[in-house]
Amino acid sequence: MTYRRANFPAGTFGLSAAILLPLALATGCTPTAERECLYQVSTLGALVEGVYDGNLAVGELKKHGDLGLGTFEAMDGEMVMLDGRVYRVGADGKAEEVADEETTPFATVTFFEADHTGSLEGPFDLAHLEEMLDKVLPTKNIPYAVKVEGTFARVKTRSIPRQTKPYPRLAAVATKQTIFEFENVRGTLVGFRCPQYAKGLNLPGWHLHFLTADRTAGGHVLELVTEKVRFAIDYTPAIRVALPTGGAFWEANLAGDKSADLERAEK
Repeated sequence: MTYRRANFPAGTFGLSAAILLPLALATGCTPTAERECLYQVSTLGALVEGVYDGNLAVGELKKHGDLGLGTFEAMDGEMVMLDGRVYRVGADGKAEEVADEETTPFATVTFFEADHTGSLEGPFDLAHLEEMLDKVLPTKNIPYAVKVEGTFARVKTRSIPRQTKPYPRLAAVATKQTIFEFENVRGTLVGFRCPQYAKGLNLPGWHLHFLTADRTAGGHVLELVTEKVRFAIDYTPAIRVALPTGGAFWEANLAGDKSADLERAEK
């Protein structure tokens, strides 16, 4: 495995309220159904507006899933949850497991149980990989969790450094991101595919984070080229969104279409 780092310059409150969106399960996220549920902390629209105060502890997050992604208090790095363990990929590109006391302002997790598995012989770039995954979905109208494991010819990721108050909006923060490039690397992609109607709540389409096989590096995926990989997809036909009960979330302007801001932040 070879690894290169490149810097690309600019261009607390309780959480108890929840909204439940039962998409296909009439019971929603009941204790027995929660394993088939996408559990989300806050909304991506709030993150776009600079709501970075951590509002749920990592230890509590683990009660709702064993695979997922997100970020940490003050946008301090990229979160990767894999096999029930939570890692922070910091602005130096290094992945470290975090303590249960750490908090998150935004995260999406689920208990991963594969409903469909397969393998792909590359090379496939990110767009082609997403297209191939789309082809095996029974519908595009529910969320899915995904895990892709194997060898990658190239992976380009990013992380965002910890911010200070007053917090800037996400589009501005993303211009300060640090870029990492991996070549001939083994690792795992974890993430979700949300329907188009989830706009504002979460990211429509695929959202992927990467963790190397030795769990020492990774980040938010920007580009990749697969070699030989295996994938597993978990159908998650219910969404539970836990919303902050005050603080910056209550003061933020969450109206309007955030698509343009998200597009700039995802580059």
